[in-house]
Amino acid sequence: MPGLSPLDPRLLDRLDAARRQSGLLTIGEVMESIARDNLVLDPFSLLIGVGVRFGRGNMFRPHVEIMAEAGGSVVVGDDNRFLSGCAIRANAGRVMIGNGNSLGEGGLVIDADRADAAIVIGDEGRYRYGAVIRGKATLGSGSQVLGPVIVEDCSLWAGGSFLESDPDQRGGVLKGVGP
Repeated sequence: MPGLSPLDPRLLDRLDAARRQSGLLTIGEVMESIARDNLVLDPFSLLIGVGVRFGRGNMFRPHVEIMAEAGGSVVVGDDNRFLSGCAIRANAGRVMIGNGNSLGEGGLVIDADRADAAIVIGDEGRYRYGAVIRGKATLGSGSQVLGPVIVEDCSLWAGGSFLESDPDQRGGVLKGVGP
């Protein structure tokens, strides 16, 4: 847009209008409601749906999308790391994320796209490198989904985090390629 500086109020108004039309928080609302208790590195590329609930101490890198639409819900605990390329959508279903998880490095899609979909993620897990999680999934604390793995209607046992020195004490792991 010729003649507009990056922080020109007219530009911000246009960006916020597009966000409102799409059911997203405005940039100001992201800063007021999310960044108050969490670390937001780039409010311009953080797309948060109206009604998504967050705890404290979460960190958001650029290019993260978290949406709740069509009666869906997303509830996020504390101290999670949302890395670039993370997309979480609850379209009629629900997503619940515990505390201390690492989500999205190398891409992650969490998609509760039907009314009976419920994705529950415990604490201190890792979900990254192109993983797709859909349907009904219960991923216990310390679990990991690594690689372009498609997880649908699945449960992983809880255990210690990926930092646990004894691998046999860690939560369940899915690693590889494919469904």
